[in-house]
Amino acid sequence: MFDSHRLLAAALVLGSLLLLPGIAHAARSYDSCTGFVDSVPATITTPGVWCLRKDLGTSVTSGNAVTIAANNVTLDCNDFKLGGLEAGKRSSTRGIRAGNRQNVAVRHCNVRGFHVGIDIFGGAGHLVEDNRLNGNLYVGISVHGENSLVRRNRVYDTGGAVDSSYSYGILSKASVIDNTVDGVFAMAADASSRGIELYGRGRIVRNNQVRRLTTAGAGTAVGISSDSPTMVCDGNQVISSYPISGTAINGSSGFCRNNTVAGFSTLITNCDDAGGNVNL
Repeated sequence: MFDSHRLLAAALVLGSLLLLPGIAHAARSYDSCTGFVDSVPATITTPGVWCLRKDLGTSVTSGNAVTIAANNVTLDCNDFKLGGLEAGKRSSTRGIRAGNRQNVAVRHCNVRGFHVGIDIFGGAGHLVEDNRLNGNLYVGISVHGENSLVRRNRVYDTGGAVDSSYSYGILSKASVIDNTVDGVFAMAADASSRGIELYGRGRIVRNNQVRRLTTAGAGTAVGISSDSPTMVCDGNQVISSYPISGTAINGSSGFCRNNTVAGFSTLITNCDDAGGNVNL
């Protein structure tokens, strides 16, 4: 009985400590940050970990909100927002842009309202992870770099560029793993939508969820597509909640296995069926 009273007392003390300010919700730490992006447009010119510590927005209609102009840069937004909605539907601004750099990482960013949310072109060794993209007009995430990876991102409601014949959730020359693409739509006449589109040989698209693709006029919808005969498309879910004229997975002679598809007029095409594919 004595021991049980001691255990109860200890539990009460621990519970009271967890209610104290600063213990239940630990303050965000910036100890690993080399520097901070406190206003935009901004250009990062030195390597290291660069951080956001507040929400940022811009109304510029061209250029980039954040330009990464150095190798070996990590941009950590700490889940703060980088917004470009004020520029409107005709904006050509990119939220985060790196061109021909090495080892760029972008993580924990909430990017919304840009022509392209995250745009990394050229170079190699890039990582785009754990970001939320919402309401970007043309492409949510675009990564074209060798030995690169796009993973665990959530890309919502991409589309609305008034002069674009395509909208893409993720457009990538990198492997694409564990992402959600929910909502890709088009506004221009006869415009098409693509959930995930891959380029280059030896890419893996695995365990992604693609939902809610829509088109305009004679446009077409493709959930996952690739131009490479060496793509591996494994364990993805490509679902339309209503019948849509389009293709769930177009594998370009790659290997498709363990995918679940539903709601498209064409389910899996140009893909070697390696087994386990399910049509709901």
